[in-house]
Amino acid sequence: MKLNLRGIIPPMVTPLKADGYLDEEGLKNLVEHLISGGVHGIFLLGTNGEATSLTHDARKILVSKACKNIDNRVPVLVGISDTVLEDCVAMCNHAKSCGADAVVIAPPYYLPISEDEFLDFMQALVPQLSLPFVLYNMPSCTKLHLSVPTIRKIKNLGAIGIKDSSGDLDYLLKLISEFKSSPDFAIIAGTESFLSTTILHGGHGAVAGGANFFPKLFVELYNASLNGELLKIEQLNEEVNKLYHTIYNVGSYSSKITKGTKCALAVLNICEDHMALPLKKFSDIECQKIATYVQSFQQTLAL
Repeated sequence: MKLNLRGIIPPMVTPLKADGYLDEEGLKNLVEHLISGGVHGIFLLGTNGEATSLTHDARKILVSKACKNIDNRVPVLVGISDTVLEDCVAMCNHAKSCGADAVVIAPPYYLPISEDEFLDFMQALVPQLSLPFVLYNMPSCTKLHLSVPTIRKIKNLGAIGIKDSSGDLDYLLKLISEFKSSPDFAIIAGTESFLSTTILHGGHGAVAGGANFFPKLFVELYNASLNGELLKIEQLNEEVNKLYHTIYNVGSYSSKITKGTKCALAVLNICEDHMALPLKKFSDIECQKIATYVQSFQQTLAL
């Protein structure tokens, strides 16, 4: 059955205990929170999922437990990006055995590579994949910004879509335009503030980090965008943009968005906010700021 990638697909955080092991109760709570919020899919082991800071065994445990909790209620995407091709294949096979629906692949990281080298990598990897795959353009972390011609070549290898986290709206709109004759190739925004623009121009959805804690906000914005409800879109976008000045703006490091997301979930009593090393969770003072912001949003959004 062909996977129809549409809507709000949160990049789910990985709930952890203080000892670094999976917070299984928090995971159950989070899955129910997302699904009851109306999300259209769940993306495991992305950037917000701290995939690169987890052991392969920890990643496999998360995928197993999450797929069991999700129980086929929404499609599951699993990040398998790695520096070793064989590890990508192994994670894909594990994801399939757990019931996942697709995998997500970014270019191998650390050593900068060229687009030609990434194409060689994908040509070797794709025939070994046991699930459909989505491209992940994340140049801030991979040091490679995928060009449209390269994306087209990888689409021809079998990619069913791309998640663009470049933060470049003009580039995202170019992707939508370039692939508008291929409606089965999903264009998914990785920058949540681009959600409504993406949908209004013919894109397909967003991997919105804020949907971890406020899924209904993003689902409502997606639906309003589908229906062209311009006034409602403007009102909801004000709330989404406010996230960048509040919950996402506590702390001084680039990790503050993931930390803020986990802290907001802890404030909501959904899961704990511990981070995988080298990251550390927010201090009590920072968490209190997050709590104040969350309470303000709850009053405004009636969540």
